[in-house]
Amino acid sequence: MRDGEPDYEVGDMLRVSCAPAPARVTEVPRSHVSIEWPWGDVDPDSRYGWDGRFALPVEPDGREWSLFRTEQDPRGLKPDDTCLVGIPETLVHVVDVGRYDPPMDTGRLPRPHTLLIVLPVDRPGSAVGGEDEGDTIELDSAAPIVTERVSPADRVS
Repeated sequence: MRDGEPDYEVGDMLRVSCAPAPARVTEVPRSHVSIEWPWGDVDPDSRYGWDGRFALPVEPDGREWSLFRTEQDPRGLKPDDTCLVGIPETLVHVVDVGRYDPPMDTGRLPRPHTLLIVLPVDRPGSAVGGEDEGDTIELDSAAPIVTERVSPADRVS
């Protein structure tokens, strides 16, 4: 945990969002839409060869789930389209927390020191401990992700 940063724990409920940013679509295979990631930079010292792209599921509520969504229906996107990508306000449970010192090499800058694995609270079968279907929030990410711890009583927005 860094100074001034909340100490998230497994079981915490969070309200998460990220203001949308424009991104160029690079590829649209059957199950994903690949975009040029609008936040952060390629890490030149990484052992990974990240190409600056990020894949999002075409079926946003399918088995493969992502916090990030395109504002346009991903099934209608094609290469070279411009879309908006962000996180609509979503309630999630923290199902795992990873802390890294030194920060983790992901291929992107900045390197994250804390990763939260989360699942949406309203996802069928969602329960603490179901991290296989979760998504990752990188604290101190270049993406302007907003996280707010909420109590179950605050769940209705």
